[in-house]
Amino acid sequence: MVGRLILILGDQLSDDLSALREGDPARDTIVMAEVLGEASYVPHHPKKIAFLFAAMRKFATRLEGQGWRVAYTRLDDSENTHSIPGDLIRRAAETGATEVLATEPGEFRLIAALEDCPIPVHQFPDGRFLCSHAEFDQWAEGRKELRMEWFYREMRRKTGLLMEGDQPAGGKWNYDHDNRKPAPGEIAFDGPLRFEPDAVTEEVLALVETRFSGNFGTLHPFWFATDRAGAQKALDHFIAHALPRFGDFQDAMLDGNRFLYHSVISMYLNAGLLGWREICEAAAAAHHAGHAPLNAVEGFIRQIIGWREFMRGIYFRQGPDYTRMNTLGHDRDLPGFYWTGDTKMRCMSRAVEQTRDEAYAHHIQRLMVTGNFALLAGIDPYQVHEWYLAVYADAYEWVEAPNVIGMSQFADGGIVGSKPYVSGGNYINKMSDHCKHCAYEIGEKTGEKACPFNYLYWAFLHRHRDRFGRNPRMAQMYRTWMKMSDDKRQATLDSADAFLARLERGDRV
Repeated sequence: MVGRLILILGDQLSDDLSALREGDPARDTIVMAEVLGEASYVPHHPKKIAFLFAAMRKFATRLEGQGWRVAYTRLDDSENTHSIPGDLIRRAAETGATEVLATEPGEFRLIAALEDCPIPVHQFPDGRFLCSHAEFDQWAEGRKELRMEWFYREMRRKTGLLMEGDQPAGGKWNYDHDNRKPAPGEIAFDGPLRFEPDAVTEEVLALVETRFSGNFGTLHPFWFATDRAGAQKALDHFIAHALPRFGDFQDAMLDGNRFLYHSVISMYLNAGLLGWREICEAAAAAHHAGHAPLNAVEGFIRQIIGWREFMRGIYFRQGPDYTRMNTLGHDRDLPGFYWTGDTKMRCMSRAVEQTRDEAYAHHIQRLMVTGNFALLAGIDPYQVHEWYLAVYADAYEWVEAPNVIGMSQFADGGIVGSKPYVSGGNYINKMSDHCKHCAYEIGEKTGEKACPFNYLYWAFLHRHRDRFGRNPRMAQMYRTWMKMSDDKRQATLDSADAFLARLERGDRV
């Protein structure tokens, strides 16, 4: 009997992959490929490309050690077709295979490519997630609003994580109120575990440096783990040394510290080197052992079985047109400083510089700095989406798009959130020390010296008052706006207009 092909993508580096479970090592051939089609559909950060290529090569070796036959295509192979369907066709011709087994990709772009492949591709559900598409749709059906908090509670009940019978541990589902402490003076954590590149990784780094040197982002130093054993060590390091303080300061930002108490394991989770269950159970065990407080562990677990699973559910429920939603009609081009960091706004420059160097920024930097500015300034949400997809090592469309189009930019009109995540400079000042080092004055509300977030915030509310004026969660802010004198409101709008004009001229702002 002629064997089949089993496709494994770069973010599917898991032993328990559904396509592998359907396969037979005695007769089937695994296909893995480093192709330009996947490496360049957005200008991915060089660290992300290097991480995935090195991890793919090591996973292929792991599979061979388990008895699988692996047909692996390197980026510089002379016969590389540089597309996933093209490589499947080539390998089918070599082996005589007439069908392909695949685990469903996490992007509609790839799902469609496999559906259009001349060789039949059977796409199996990705069982590495807690919530299936059908389960999410069943939960969502008939609800007026899809809110993560209610979904998260169902996932807690389903898993039993941090549960005492039918009730949440500690009597509350959510400890967010305890997790908003401002940035501390010192951080007693030296950051995520760092790994020296081995021979496989060094070979990949040389390749990426040659082929992708023009992409945004620095390749060196490269310190990511590139196999499951390393990812597990990175998880253990976080649980042991950072989790106890993670909750308190998870929303904080420091000018001189890029990681604070964050885990920086999302790239391992999203590529398949770690699974949601082992991560959450390790965190829960730390709480039960008295090592980490409940607010830290609950906040961490909520990001994984709450937000992560919720984002995936939204993405697949909304369909391939979701990334093009633009409910607010924003159409300004993404400013150049998103690629250079060359801006006088200290919080923005630090977030972009960190993204450039690390292919990483934590959720508040993404949401309340780079995302907040884009929303306040009226940037085209699709351009914002493509930037986030390109620059972060953990970014795949299923998780990135709902976070950006929905949560960050409110471009979906409220599918993800009941109100836009916008703030003036005071929030950034409260949660960071960036404002102390900024060229703008946080205490100034109008004029060229004022923090741009201050007047852009009110201008955003004014611009969209017909949409948000009756939103009960925003009513207080609109009352505050209307209590201002006519002269103060006009000065605020004039300051916003002047800033946006400078932005569009390409002036340094």
